[in-house]
Amino acid sequence: MGLLDILLGRTKPVAPDLDQLFALPSAAVTLEAAAGFTPTGSGAVCFATVEGAAFEQTHREVQALLDADADRDGPPVRLRRDEYGYSWLVSERAPDELPQLVNDLHAVNASMEVNGFGPQLLCSLAGFRDGEGRALALVYLYKRGTWFPFAPLPDGGQRRDNALELRVRAALGDDLRIEQDLSRWFPVWGAPGL
Repeated sequence: MGLLDILLGRTKPVAPDLDQLFALPSAAVTLEAAAGFTPTGSGAVCFATVEGAAFEQTHREVQALLDADADRDGPPVRLRRDEYGYSWLVSERAPDELPQLVNDLHAVNASMEVNGFGPQLLCSLAGFRDGEGRALALVYLYKRGTWFPFAPLPDGGQRRDNALELRVRAALGDDLRIEQDLSRWFPVWGAPGL
C-alpha cells in the first residue's frame, strides 16, 4: 500500500485465510455450551456461477475428490443453483462429523482458488440447530477471512433473529475471527446446508 492509498483512505483488501475454517470444530463446542446449538452435518460453499470448460473441469475434480471419501455416509456432494443465480456446492455428513465437513469445505475453497476461481468464491457455511428446532449458520466470508452468524426466524419469512446473532457473536469472539462490520452480515436466505 502506497502513500497515495493512505492519503485517499484506501485500504488493502484482506487476503483470504482458509485456515480459519479449521477453527469451526472448537467453536462448535463453545456454541453448544453457550447457546445449545449442535451441528446438523450440512455445509456449503457459495460462489458466483461461472460458465466454461475450465470451471466445469474444476467442479468435476472437486466433486470426484469429495465423493471418493470411503467414509462418507449419506448423499454425495451436489451442486445447486439458487434463485439469485449463485452456485452452492453442498456437502452433508453425520452431525458428529464436523471436522470432516470442514475438510470438505476447505477442499472446495482451496481447489477453486488454485484453479484461478478464487475471485468467484463468496462464502462457506455450516448449519446448526438447537433443541427448539431453530436454525443457525456460521458463515465464513472468503474475501474477508471472517465469520458471522446468520439466524433466520422459523416463521418462514425473511426475517432474522438479530438478538441470537449478537449472542452468538459474543460467545464465539474468542474462537472465531468475527466480522466486526455488521453491514457485511448479509442474509443467506434459502441457502442449502442451513
